[in-house]
Amino acid sequence: MTNLTAAELAAKLRAKEVSVREVAESYLQRIESEDSKYFAYLTVDRDKTLAEAEAAQSLIDAGEGGPLAGVPIALKDNISTLGVRTTCASKVLENYIPPYDATVVQRLKAHGCVGLGKTNLDEFAMGTSCENSAFGPSKNPWDPTRSPGGSSGGSAAAVAANLAPISLGSDTGGSIRMPASLCGLVGYKPTYGRVSRYGLVAFASSLDQIGPFGRTVEDCALLAQAISGNDPLDSTSLPDSQIRVDGLKHGSLKGLRVALPDEMFSDDSQPGVLAAVNEAIETLAKEGVEFTRVKMPSIQLGVTTYYIIAPSEASSNLARFDGVRYGNHVDGAGHIGAVASTRGKLFGHEVKARIMMGTYALSAGYYDAYYLRAQQVRAMMASEFEATFQQFDAIMSPCSPVVAFKLGELMADPMALKLLDTCTIPANMGGFPGLSLNCGFSDGLPVGLQIMTPVMADEKLLQIAYACERALPHAGARPQLG
Repeated sequence: MTNLTAAELAAKLRAKEVSVREVAESYLQRIESEDSKYFAYLTVDRDKTLAEAEAAQSLIDAGEGGPLAGVPIALKDNISTLGVRTTCASKVLENYIPPYDATVVQRLKAHGCVGLGKTNLDEFAMGTSCENSAFGPSKNPWDPTRSPGGSSGGSAAAVAANLAPISLGSDTGGSIRMPASLCGLVGYKPTYGRVSRYGLVAFASSLDQIGPFGRTVEDCALLAQAISGNDPLDSTSLPDSQIRVDGLKHGSLKGLRVALPDEMFSDDSQPGVLAAVNEAIETLAKEGVEFTRVKMPSIQLGVTTYYIIAPSEASSNLARFDGVRYGNHVDGAGHIGAVASTRGKLFGHEVKARIMMGTYALSAGYYDAYYLRAQQVRAMMASEFEATFQQFDAIMSPCSPVVAFKLGELMADPMALKLLDTCTIPANMGGFPGLSLNCGFSDGLPVGLQIMTPVMADEKLLQIAYACERALPHAGARPQLG
């Protein structure tokens, strides 16, 4: 049962071939027996899951609920859940239990989805390998000695290891697409503003976006449909933002115009990754896709620009976790000493580094030189992408320049880790939708193909991805699991 896609599982539930409780118990049993290999989950509440399963069964019996009614789902542990702890993989919030559900969680419950638990991540979603969790790293189901990617590594590992059929992550600079690429899944970041961020613990508010992981494009599309739509509780939520998937299977690759930026096919990528992506491009060309190589120089500025804007917003968003207003508390000499002790002892190295970078960039005398300049470059990047989308239907590239790397291999080289986001960051800078799906293998490990379309063209993106999934022979490959 845990091998089925979410769409297949939903069909069996609607046909009453299996009950919601039976499905939920199958996953809970597998989590209990197998998750120690992958550490995908930080929190699992069996009683709460089974209570939600009973509620979902009632919806199905009454002919109500959404297309994924009764299907279990895992949630990244920076998404607020009523009565279930939300740690952000940080000691600061280790025992925090939210008094409310995030909007996406409310919508999932209304659709009849069943929460399985909260998944591991880089602390406050800051990282590319899921090794910055205060509770230990998640592991890649294709090879548990390797990283699943980050920051949503736990959500990706859960789906790849059959510990959940679908999951939600958050993507600030590629944190859904990167782990999807390294774990051989479909990972989708919607247009900024089409999915509410209310209840998502903020890292960089102008970049963060909640999005789905699935084994297929259809699973991700159905999940995106369930959680999207305008939300008055999120001031950045777009009007008419519902993602509609009625036309998902009607797209065609014939005559599709796709740009291939030279800057995303650089020699810095592993040869095996480039070979797999180029082979996929040749396959898609035979299906009628018209590819054109283009130059987009602003892409080379993406990482440096991101690492000014994102830490600046993080330094502001995380200021409230001082042990006085929010978060756990560590005693110190006086008020200043207590705040310093709390933040010094309970934040991890990566979080402290980004707070310091952001505070410096925003400080008097440096704001114009760094933050303001970075925002100007961001606007330039968005303009260059919009100009490219005037000529092409989509942009394709490798998602990650490397396959899954050994745990600990890159932790001593933070610059190398940050450069892994070169291909994913532009979608966040411009608010564009982006998706990664498996297109082949290098050294036996999956390689992700990234597809991007213009802002609000999510339906077109999902149609293209669905058609690519059917054309690419490796798209549905799964790891050998114990």
